[in-house]
Amino acid sequence: MIRLLTLLLLLPLAARAQERIDVPTRPGVTDTVYWTPVAKPTGTAVLFPGGSGVVSAVRNNFLLRVAPRFTEQGLNVAVVDAPSDEPNGMGWQFRASQAHAKDIAAIVAMLKSRSPVPLWLIGTSRGSVSAGNAAAVVGPPGVAGAVLTSSVWRRGMPQIAAERIKVPVLIVHNRDDGCSESPFGETEAFRARLTAAKEVKFIPVSGGASRSDPCQAMSPHGYLGIEDQVVPQIIAWIKAH
Repeated sequence: MIRLLTLLLLLPLAARAQERIDVPTRPGVTDTVYWTPVAKPTGTAVLFPGGSGVVSAVRNNFLLRVAPRFTEQGLNVAVVDAPSDEPNGMGWQFRASQAHAKDIAAIVAMLKSRSPVPLWLIGTSRGSVSAGNAAAVVGPPGVAGAVLTSSVWRRGMPQIAAERIKVPVLIVHNRDDGCSESPFGETEAFRARLTAAKEVKFIPVSGGASRSDPCQAMSPHGYLGIEDQVVPQIIAWIKAH
């Protein structure tokens, strides 16, 4: 049975209260989801932050910074934390695993029971491994599509079964991404693997400020300073489907 804990945690710049939901996923394992519903949702955005995936440790992550923009546009938001058996964070190996896909399947089922609207998996950096893995393993009808941003093409993305992804996929990548794990030039190779996807769209962007390591969130890898160039295109693509 899902244990609910209502919290008055507020997303940055948001006036909507979050609810913490601890979801049983595998035997003895729970995964925490921070759920922000809207009154009349057109869809649900499930966000997978990068880095360790431990929400409290990656507060500057791109997706956490922009989460309120999704609710402002009529989308429920669910932020997925690391599961209880990965308390120190998720490496790319775990993110690409069947165990992680099983966790996400349980989360998807819970979210659909709460709000039966189209559900979109959105990942950034290592979080794209989580989103891509779930898109391949869980797939439709639970999952409507996937958005992969700043994906780590050299660490984790090669291990997911891209050829099994059937839902529409949006790939967003920064030409100025300086992270060695996510070179812009390797985007097309992954895109070519999406042979079963209903649709694939690639949105290249440019620019961004640098206030951190190139693989951290406060850099072009995390779209720092160009959020207004990136987020509206993601939301528009979701709404178009």
